[in-house]
Amino acid sequence: MTDILMPALSPTMEEGTLAKWLVKAGDTIKAGDVIAEIETDKATMEVEAVDEGVVDSILVSAGTEGVKVNAVIAKLKDEGGAAAPAEAPKSAPSAAPVPTAAPAPAAVALPLAADGSRLFASPLAKRLAASKGVDLKGVAGSGPHGRIIKADIDKAQPGGAATAASSGAAAPSTERKARSLEQQGIAPGSYDLVPLNGMRTVIAKRLTESFRDIPHFPLTMDLEIDGLLAARGRINALLEKEGVKVSVNDIVIKASAMALKRVPGANASFTPEGIAMHHHADIAMAVAIDGGLITPIIRAAETKGLAQIAKETKDLSGRARAMKLAPQEFQGGTFSVSNLGMFGIKTFSSIINEPQGAILSVGAGEQRAVVKNGQLAVATVMSVTLTCDHRVVDGAIGAEFLMAFKAFIEDPSTMLV
Repeated sequence: MTDILMPALSPTMEEGTLAKWLVKAGDTIKAGDVIAEIETDKATMEVEAVDEGVVDSILVSAGTEGVKVNAVIAKLKDEGGAAAPAEAPKSAPSAAPVPTAAPAPAAVALPLAADGSRLFASPLAKRLAASKGVDLKGVAGSGPHGRIIKADIDKAQPGGAATAASSGAAAPSTERKARSLEQQGIAPGSYDLVPLNGMRTVIAKRLTESFRDIPHFPLTMDLEIDGLLAARGRINALLEKEGVKVSVNDIVIKASAMALKRVPGANASFTPEGIAMHHHADIAMAVAIDGGLITPIIRAAETKGLAQIAKETKDLSGRARAMKLAPQEFQGGTFSVSNLGMFGIKTFSSIINEPQGAILSVGAGEQRAVVKNGQLAVATVMSVTLTCDHRVVDGAIGAEFLMAFKAFIEDPSTMLV
């Protein structure tokens, strides 16, 4: 008998909704067959079978929410095996217990602590723990968000926990205890409570951690975009026959990528082991969707022309709103762009999308009075704000990035050389 487990469809996934079964008890399946659809906080994805055999039983019924990663959702018997018991009724429990065995190849192996929660450790810490015989489940991590790092392993005893964890002093809670609205003076019945969906829950958790734990600061700069708007008009006239239309945001993405290559210190991520300097500018663009926000990625944007970027942004945005993105299409960016200009927002500061080192907030272009050669003039001006992780991008690097970005935006032809 083989367990079919709830797969981890992304590194941050902890639970999901088993939206639909495409097989039933008694069906014969082969490796690669699509057997179910899983809804995560970001998308709806198909799950393929890893092993061959006959579906013995369905343990988690379709529509069940909050199914934990690595929970047993069905059982598979080898062909020719014993008769299958009846399929689980629709009132089956929402999730089976998390097994201790390694997950099936289709799932991402996620180490668990003793209480069943996710366990984070750096690759170096894992190697040192294995060589010293240290059980990571008993080690208290001192890195970001409780991540176990080399120093924690150095303090640990073989087979046991780190000495810091055995001191008897409980670690202070970093979670803010929630107070009900009634406790804060809001009358019962005066509001409707909309339950948090998976996406909103993850957004709340990750952005709270980012704003609290990352030392960040904003840098704001005004850009004149009359030259950009004129260039965009000429570009779109050339692309009209191809049915491609380049937006201001497409040019912002391209200019961001070019500026990151010119100032590589801004295209970096902080890790406990060191600063990761990324080889390509993988630009994540913020897209508002029902119930939250998602950031599909234009990979190696510095290598792509505006027409290609325009095609990709249109495709990714459409599939993002339909919840049809694959994990690799919205995970792993090196830099983010959030544009609220179309809503008339003049300036704003975004929260960093960890582990990226910076995020660019783009406001609306508007006509403003400017001084040129000592004379008042009118120009179309756009304000942008770069929020920087001070552990990676200090003020000088952030300023250099914005200066390079400004040069590309104000004269888009410079992106060709």
